[in-house]
Amino acid sequence: MARADKQAAVADIVEQFNESAGAVLTEYRGLTVKELQDLRRSLGENATYAVVKNTLAKLAAKEAGLAGFDDLLTGPTAIAFISGDVVEAAKGLRDFAKANPTLVIKGGVLDGKALDAAEVAKLADLESREVLLGKMAGAMLASLSQAVYLLNAPIAQAARLAGALQAKAEEDPSILAGGAGTPVAAEEAPAAAEAPADEAPAASDEGDTAEA
Repeated sequence: MARADKQAAVADIVEQFNESAGAVLTEYRGLTVKELQDLRRSLGENATYAVVKNTLAKLAAKEAGLAGFDDLLTGPTAIAFISGDVVEAAKGLRDFAKANPTLVIKGGVLDGKALDAAEVAKLADLESREVLLGKMAGAMLASLSQAVYLLNAPIAQAARLAGALQAKAEEDPSILAGGAGTPVAAEEAPAAAEAPADEAPAASDEGDTAEA
């Protein structure tokens, strides 16, 4: 490979490392052309699966500031540069490797840190971003529903009270005037000043002396 072509190939790999959310390194020895095509289709828009030369990939990893790749870059190597959900792409690669054991997942990189094969497998076991967002949305909706219920409960109680008062006012309009309703008529009590008919009025002290 000419020096210019080599530099261009390294620069392309560096760009893919920098622009990807993550990458998974695989050994594709034994996979047919059709199986490689199937793998690329299974990844869809989540990742770009590219066959690379180990020497160029080592140079690119160094330029991209990635360490711990030298031991992984052995044998026929292809890298899945992940542009979408890293967990979803890792699941796709794991499932494909189960169905096609000749595909070997050697490791990867996430957030600039190298991952070994076991760490990639753990990544594939995580819930996808869509599932996590769905659970978060469900939890938030449940919290909002509870908050709305708590906020509306006093309002509902006030509405029931207002309805009861309205019904009472229709029966007794005096309530609207500030009263407590038409009072029950009190029984008339005998007048305290009324004296018995057969009793004479008490004599007055003035002019009440006996004639001599």
